[in-house]
Amino acid sequence: MSAITNDWLEAIGEEFHKDYYAKLYRFIKEEYGNHIIYPNADDIFNAFHLTPLNKVKVVIIGQDPYHNVGQAHGLCFSVKPDVEIPPSLLNIYKELEEDLGLRVPNNGYLVKWAEQGVLLLNTVLTVRAHQANSHQGQGWEEFTDAVIHAVNTIDRPVVFLLWGRPAGMKKPMLTNPKHLILEAPHPSPLSAYRGFFGCRHFSKANDFLKANGITPIDWQIEDVSI
Repeated sequence: MSAITNDWLEAIGEEFHKDYYAKLYRFIKEEYGNHIIYPNADDIFNAFHLTPLNKVKVVIIGQDPYHNVGQAHGLCFSVKPDVEIPPSLLNIYKELEEDLGLRVPNNGYLVKWAEQGVLLLNTVLTVRAHQANSHQGQGWEEFTDAVIHAVNTIDRPVVFLLWGRPAGMKKPMLTNPKHLILEAPHPSPLSAYRGFFGCRHFSKANDFLKANGITPIDWQIEDVSI
């Protein structure tokens, strides 16, 4: 794993010394040694490398990484530029088009969001190839709960976008009255029509940021040459 070295280390560094993390580390090391695991080990903490704690404006909470070849690279909902856009992300793009009039891009590479302060956090950071949820219950949830707690305690406004039931279950942790919590069904094709479409979370997030004197997010992902 590529170590976290920025200001996240001060906020969550003690997690690396706890018993649960030692067990998690042993489990992950064995998994990478014996199975195909996504994302690449050096990409596990990309969300933290790309979005330092002091830059966080918006938090989007996913579940576990994409489990097919070449998709996951450490940011929830995001895929590498040359990978087909997954259905849930395509629905996110459709909502952006309806909400903000943005063009649907030809790729699902969300690094631009991360670099602007959108923490794209999966609650579980690794997965076996072609086995969704295969690393649940091994300790990642405790680690990412510590991350959510660290953001909750920030003394400035942050927007939390909670899509679907697993993300919504994190709401009780979000006790800071400065923050904005927006909830909707998951953008999956199975549930997007139950209220994700039309939620207008992106314009609401930007309106909240602007109202608090914070530069809004440019949600437009540019096309790439494929």
